[in-house]
Amino acid sequence: MNDTHSLAGKTAFVTGGSRGIGAAIVRRLASEGVEVAFTYAAAADAADQLVADIAASGGNAFAIKADSAEPAEVQAAVAQAVQRFGRLEILVNNAGIISNGTVESYALENFDRMLAVNVRAVFVAVQAALPHMGNGGRIITTGSVAADRTGFPGSSAYSMSKAAVAGLTRGMARDLGPRGITVNVVQPGPTETDIVSDESVRKMLRPMMALGRMGSGDEVASLVAYLARPEASFITGAALTIDGGFLA
Repeated sequence: MNDTHSLAGKTAFVTGGSRGIGAAIVRRLASEGVEVAFTYAAAADAADQLVADIAASGGNAFAIKADSAEPAEVQAAVAQAVQRFGRLEILVNNAGIISNGTVESYALENFDRMLAVNVRAVFVAVQAALPHMGNGGRIITTGSVAADRTGFPGSSAYSMSKAAVAGLTRGMARDLGPRGITVNVVQPGPTETDIVSDESVRKMLRPMMALGRMGSGDEVASLVAYLARPEASFITGAALTIDGGFLA
């Protein structure tokens, strides 16, 4: 009988995996016996350290430099992962950027880059991965509670990009359902990462959660790992919020 809780022996490709939530996802999957390839755009030292830490713990991961705003780089990174593994069973679209600003002054180039990284790169990675993904594969994207509630002025473009990801997820779930490939988006609330590094901002955010605290990358990674497992095979097209009650 297959162990529906086990990920041992699986292969995964994670975009934006060198820091924050992405690094937590890479660590979690590797700790469960998954061979992980992950991309980074600029943080080479962090990526190398993550690979070394995972190797020291008995896991297997390798880093690929790729800018998610560039479709050819995403496609090449997927191809490199497939060349290394021979197959691809789990795709985690984690790469994302935040660029806030009110609509009156928001620069069009920032709008375009937000769409390129947060939305188009998801589509590009899925297209590149599918020829190498067998029936029963897993596609998981890191979205945001901002898809459902902006909460702050200046969040319109970011919220739009995360709402687009949720819609894309539902559509892909329909497209890929006949192959048993599940497609889901996890939607973190405010999380303790270097994206929110200002302690005054964290102090302002914490009371907004029903639990009175921000989340951790490890908590988000635990949900990603669950969705990657065989036991989650009947969950698809879902937007799963992990926000400590931010939306409650």
